Amino acid sequence: MSKIPRNFKLLEELEKGEKGLGAESISYGLSNQDDITMTNWNGTILGPPHSTHENRIYSLTIICDESYPDKPPSVKFISKINLPCVGPLGQVLVDQFDTLKNWKRSYTMETVLLELRKCMAAPANKKLPQPAEGSTY
Repeated sequence: MSKIPRNFKLLEELEKGEKGLGAESISYGLSNQDDITMTNWNGTILGPPHSTHENRIYSLTIICDESYPDKPPSVKFISKINLPCVGPLGQVLVDQFDTLKNWKRSYTMETVLLELRKCMAAPANKKLPQPAEGSTY
C-alpha cells in the first residue's frame, strides 16, 4: 500500500475541517491561510456535557511539522485546563495521552481533538476543578 504524501493528507484534513464535515463538538483549521507548508493549526473543543467542562470552549494550537503524519503533531492548549495529560504550560504530554503515545499514520487532528474531549468526559476527569473560565497559558 502506498503512503499518502504529507501535503495531500493535510489538504484532506483542511477541507474536512473548513467544511465542518467532522464532529460538531470540535473544529480545526490553519492559523494562517497563507501557510503553504500547512504547519500551524488552531483547534477548538467544546467541553463535554455533564462535566466541569460543560459550556466551555477550549482553544488549542496544533503543529504538524515535516514528520507529520508519520509522527504525531504537537498539541498545546491555549485555554487553561486541568487534565492529567496536560503539562504546566498547556502542552499535551505525549507519554500521558495514548493517542499521541501510540500514534498511527491513519490518525488525524480530528482524532486527537475528539480523544482529548473523551479524556475530559472520562469519569476520573469530568469533575476535576478547572481554572477560571477564559484564563490562558
